[in-house]
Amino acid sequence: MKRYRELFAFPNVWVLVFATFPARIAYGMVGLSIFFKTQQTTGSVAVAGLAIGINSVAGALTAWIRGSLMDRYGQKWPLRIFVPGYAIMLLVLNTMQDKNAILIAALLLGITAPPINLSVRPLWKITVPQNYLRTAYAVDTSVQSTAGVIGPVIATSLALSSHPGSALNLAALLIAIGGGSLAITKVSRNWKPEKKEPGQGAIWKHKAIQLLMIEGCFIGFGWGIFDVAVPAFATLDGVPHRTAWIFAAMGVANIAGGLIGGLVSKKVSALKALRITYFIWIFISIPILFTHPGLSMAIAGAFLGLIGGIIQVFYWEVLEAVRPKGSAVGIMAFIWTVEGTLMSIGAAVGGWIADTFSPHLAMSITSIAIVCGFTILTVGRKRLAAANRIPTEEEDLAAMSDNSPTTS
Repeated sequence: MKRYRELFAFPNVWVLVFATFPARIAYGMVGLSIFFKTQQTTGSVAVAGLAIGINSVAGALTAWIRGSLMDRYGQKWPLRIFVPGYAIMLLVLNTMQDKNAILIAALLLGITAPPINLSVRPLWKITVPQNYLRTAYAVDTSVQSTAGVIGPVIATSLALSSHPGSALNLAALLIAIGGGSLAITKVSRNWKPEKKEPGQGAIWKHKAIQLLMIEGCFIGFGWGIFDVAVPAFATLDGVPHRTAWIFAAMGVANIAGGLIGGLVSKKVSALKALRITYFIWIFISIPILFTHPGLSMAIAGAFLGLIGGIIQVFYWEVLEAVRPKGSAVGIMAFIWTVEGTLMSIGAAVGGWIADTFSPHLAMSITSIAIVCGFTILTVGRKRLAAANRIPTEEEDLAAMSDNSPTTS
């Protein structure tokens, strides 16, 4: 744990962890809050999945626009517009009783989503030295996963309580607190967008980014289906409250995985570490296909979340290594536009597949998507060569000198 003690000795690390935590809990609540709000109002699992899908599509398709605004103008004023807008739309959605009105509100909610997580990622690079980035990404992933554990539990408990509307109300409050806190921090206000290199071209023209886009299509679609298949499976089995148990188990394991990833030696390149753990992920994804909502699915989900947490650390490191200059926020928003769009499509059809055919069939698509993702990264690994090098000792020392302990 010495590595983590050293990390938290740098100024602003605690600020980035705690300022955004309420908003990340809210993000963990929103999906299930929308699902249960729609299902309870309309009585349809399929429509509930469609609502999540519409919300995700709107958020994904506009993420590139919001990320580009930050890469051009900084984080200060975009966050101060998006955060209150999102909170208000959560409250508006909560008042809807008509199916079409709920779907429209879900659409508008996605459009106003503030890119909190995307905003935090580039701030780590100016907060800690380069040789601590892997550990910082691990902390960030684990914090996000912790919120992902707490959020679904709170959302499910409130949505199934005698006051179901309190789920979306609390999410609105938390997004306002967390997003507002990030917007007023010095590290966010002082962050300066990078300058693009002359003639570097559009983001999507870079071969490495094209490869990650294709990988993101499969993973996004697979996880979109999975995120709806689990609550749909539990609802169809008459045990909707077990949804929280399963996602909580996955989230706790995801936290552990993120922390483990941060301890992997810097002598192992990010790309090599990513491919190894991705390969393991394939086999870990198989057992959950034979489970039912309950202990068996929670255990299988925990192993799935553990490896997923490790992978996330290396993925962000690879993306940072191969992205073009001037796209610190925009590149993540762009990847999310692609991955999130396919995720929303998966969510939209996931409820229908689970309801019409079988939840097991829906979850098997996730395993197939993981296999496809690994195959793409393996076949196109030369395009990611920039993430396959290990920084020299001189580069690490130079990075440390650029991150002096006087950062405010």
